[in-house]
Amino acid sequence: MGSRIVAVKRIALVTGAGSGIGRAVSVALARAGWTVVLAGRRREALEEAAAEAGNDAVAIVCDVTDAQSVQSLFAEIEERYRRLDLLFNNAGIGAPAVPLEDLTVEQWRSVVDTNLTGAFLCTQEAFRLMKRQSPRGGRIINNGSISATTPRPLSAPYTATKHAVTGLTKSTALDGRAYDIACGQIDIGNAATPMMARVAVAGALQPDGSTLREPTFDPAHVGQAVVYMASLPLSANVQSLTVLATTMPFVGRG
Repeated sequence: MGSRIVAVKRIALVTGAGSGIGRAVSVALARAGWTVVLAGRRREALEEAAAEAGNDAVAIVCDVTDAQSVQSLFAEIEERYRRLDLLFNNAGIGAPAVPLEDLTVEQWRSVVDTNLTGAFLCTQEAFRLMKRQSPRGGRIINNGSISATTPRPLSAPYTATKHAVTGLTKSTALDGRAYDIACGQIDIGNAATPMMARVAVAGALQPDGSTLREPTFDPAHVGQAVVYMASLPLSANVQSLTVLATTMPFVGRG
């Protein structure tokens, strides 16, 4: 008799999964055969996204800015599946586009807590689980932004946190080597999500003071890119990948 091949479930966690990039990536991963845990603060949106993803996707409410909430999320994942193969750190917010000196400390901290501290807390818990599970290891993909190196006007909190996420990605990649944990980053420019709707309709403020309607692209392509990054064996890693609307004002003078 020939040996029987047993399919092993691959478990992925996507934060900020109720809409936009998180939802698109969750759907893409599920369609590629992953069992996806969708995490976020809005239960109804998460459940709608999980239903769209299918393939036993599950929605779990979590606030990534709250260490206890993150710990509970990972404890539930370990109890359900005994492992985690992929973490996509996606949860993120921006601040109002106002002059830097008019930002409140609360607005600054809200962006830092979500975009940076949230990614750190999830990475920390992923490390703990990935190091002790068998087989050991896994992959972490951080959602960065082209704003980290090419910011928009009036975007100091968002730009600063995304620049910091790049540092977190590199440190995670280095510190994870000994434990078979790979880490990479995807930087996205003008995916057509609710957060970016104003760019295509009302336009975005440009450095010269003008307002310009900018091209966008289907976030499903981000999902495909993440699926590719996640499909590699742990012996290979996409350290950095940029996907953007081809004709947006980014390269050169736009």
